[in-house]
Amino acid sequence: MVRFGLLGAGRIGKLHGNNIVASPDAELVAVADVVAEAATALAEATGAEARSAEAIINGDDIDAILIGTSTDTHADFIEQAMAAGKAVLCEKPVDLDAGRIETCLKTVEPTGRPLMVGFNRRFDPNFASLKKRLDDGAVGSVEMVTIISRDPGPPPVSYIERSGGLYRDMMIHDFDMARFLLGEEPVEVHAVGSVLVDPAIGKAGDVDTAMVMLRTASGKLCQISCSRRATYGYDQRIEVHGSGGMIRAGNLHETTVELATGGGFTADPVMNFFLERYGAAYRLELAAFIDAVENGTPTSPSGHDGLMAQRLADAATKARETGQPVKV
Repeated sequence: MVRFGLLGAGRIGKLHGNNIVASPDAELVAVADVVAEAATALAEATGAEARSAEAIINGDDIDAILIGTSTDTHADFIEQAMAAGKAVLCEKPVDLDAGRIETCLKTVEPTGRPLMVGFNRRFDPNFASLKKRLDDGAVGSVEMVTIISRDPGPPPVSYIERSGGLYRDMMIHDFDMARFLLGEEPVEVHAVGSVLVDPAIGKAGDVDTAMVMLRTASGKLCQISCSRRATYGYDQRIEVHGSGGMIRAGNLHETTVELATGGGFTADPVMNFFLERYGAAYRLELAAFIDAVENGTPTSPSGHDGLMAQRLADAATKARETGQPVKV
């Protein structure tokens, strides 16, 4: 039984808190949040105790810390928690600055404690099955990866202004998935972006519609398509083309019901957003982290995976700004 302290009681904190409570291998001991009322409410709902972040990090009754706070606090909390002997599962990213991530990883590596970064999409049953079949040689040698990731609508501009930009905030999940599926590190990044959804996003210095091309040293290619708008729901698809065929994972719909009439076939909408679409992925991510804590299984995604995804996000941001490909 792994005893958890949860930092952050917002939307993602509530999801993680409920998953910890539902796990037969975990116990939620305490919750902290900068908004005391939020911590108290989640603690009462889950049977935990509301404490300060410092009390949780240094608590003798806690084995692991799950960090779901604002991005600017992640690296500091990781360092403090691991110095206190705790294992850490931290929401992406570790920091918006790759240099700060490097410093953090160097600081915590000597502790020997598990650190996992929350790129939950690796644990999605559909994407995980696709990856296993790739590793088993289902399509031969991988040649091209296509990743489509489109949100149903943009977040508030106030969030955009502090997010680090689409490539670092939204597309970073796709950079991790690209590395996961390509099996090689990208060495070159091409990027373009436009403001087609909301002019206010452009005024905030960001884009809302973007495409990126990655190339590995051996010549494998990955294309990533991201948009802050998809009128039909949360669009999450992957296709991998190889020397022996093609494999793909499609969207999940609200139901599997189809209606056929003289006008053609219709299906129910795709799932609305990430909380629904990746519900199973979050639960499996937690299970993998618990296994690492209890049995010493290597963490994946690791802190290094978090760093490499951030470097790709930085490169894409630069490539879009300069109009030139960037070497990684």
